[in-house]
Amino acid sequence: MNSIQILEKLISFDTVSSNSNLEIISYCEKILKDAGAEITLIKNTEETKANLFATIGPVDQPGIILSGHTDVVPVTNQKWKTNPFKLTEIDNKLYGRGTADMKSFVACALNAASKASSMNLKTPLHFSFSYDEEIGCVGVRSLIKMLKNSSINPLFCIVGEPTSMQVMSGHKGKVNASVLIKGKEAHSALTTKGLNSIYLASEFIQGIQSIQTNLINNSTHDNDFEVPYTTLQVGKIEGGVAVNIVPSSSSLLFEIRSLHSDDPNLILKDIKILSEKIVKSHINKFPDTEIEIKVTSQYPALNTMKNSDVISFLNGLTGNNSVEKVSFGTEGGLFSNELNIETAICGPGSMNQGHQPDEYIEKAQIDLCDQMLENLLNKLEKGL
Repeated sequence: MNSIQILEKLISFDTVSSNSNLEIISYCEKILKDAGAEITLIKNTEETKANLFATIGPVDQPGIILSGHTDVVPVTNQKWKTNPFKLTEIDNKLYGRGTADMKSFVACALNAASKASSMNLKTPLHFSFSYDEEIGCVGVRSLIKMLKNSSINPLFCIVGEPTSMQVMSGHKGKVNASVLIKGKEAHSALTTKGLNSIYLASEFIQGIQSIQTNLINNSTHDNDFEVPYTTLQVGKIEGGVAVNIVPSSSSLLFEIRSLHSDDPNLILKDIKILSEKIVKSHINKFPDTEIEIKVTSQYPALNTMKNSDVISFLNGLTGNNSVEKVSFGTEGGLFSNELNIETAICGPGSMNQGHQPDEYIEKAQIDLCDQMLENLLNKLEKGL
């Protein structure tokens, strides 16, 4: 099979993060077993999902990790012209959920595994396929924990997120948080007897905006990013029951996308101080006033030096000389921070098509990825 034939099968698995990924992992496992790989599965507590880690070549040597996630974002309420879970070719473009983000890279990696089976690799090639990346890089953490406790000592990690096959050295970190705001319910004709939780939420949001302004004006900027500073954003707000009731509770969701130079925990501390200040201004009259902040997911930024060995290595594989950074997050920050592995991002397709209806990848991108991985195999056969 070639990469496109493998991709056709991968797309057919509905691996939206709310679903199990065991079928797609089983399919990947079969290809890797046939290639002679040593395979480890790391399942979640419910045994409904699994990470896969596999090695082809000598396990006692430092090798290269090809990292990809198997889950995709939902298609709910998106208007697709094609079946999102059936690979469809139109004008040299391949349509389907996950074609760009990021099953095409996984397909190319599996194709490379099949090719490696007939080679004598002196440097090992590792495969890391995870679950639940799309909801905060959740699943890969158990795989990383496994690697921490193993004798495997990888040299580099290549995260195959869609970069149009350009080499990327970094991305921002991210914090997702939920906020529960409690005021006091009252009849709307007697508003002074209540504390409007939506108004409290508004105060909180204005505080978030002030913190953002301070970061724009006073923090370090990184012009390698399209948005060169750390950003805060409130993405969802809910509250109230009816217009004639002073709402007693509201909730909202916010995120922080932080540069490597900005500590998100310090920003969270500032947000906590903001919430305490708001509560303090009301609690004497309304003692049940509360603002509860809960971090729901978090992953670190990736900040690989542009002159690092992994960047030079990847530029040699792709034939490119440029190095950029991506605005979206990846699992790369975890591999770099938790395992101290030099990590870079390079994969087929563009995130401009990811998460969209009619997601697609150009066939030429798959060809470029296949060529990069063929160059990689040739280097691993000679030994690094």
